[in-house]
Amino acid sequence: MKEVRILTKKDIVMKVSNETNLTQIDVKKIVQKTLDVISESLQAGETVELRNFGVFKVKTRRGRLGRNPRTGQEVTVPEKKVVVFKPGLILKVKVK
Repeated sequence: MKEVRILTKKDIVMKVSNETNLTQIDVKKIVQKTLDVISESLQAGETVELRNFGVFKVKTRRGRLGRNPRTGQEVTVPEKKVVVFKPGLILKVKVK
């Protein structure tokens, strides 16, 4: 079975810090502010496009009629907003 490697924010900060000779504290502030700007934009309903990487946007999932798996009883699932990501062409090629 293939081991799953998880990249954390700390890993990103350390890698960028090592490759740019900036302090980890400065890089952490930059990474966090970048993520904050992306989150705030999505919260405001904006689309975030990072060229050659991908596009983040908020979509609304329609409400539907679901079923409780334990009881089989029908349950109304309300509509909700979800963040979706569509990778850019260069990212698709790199991942392939």
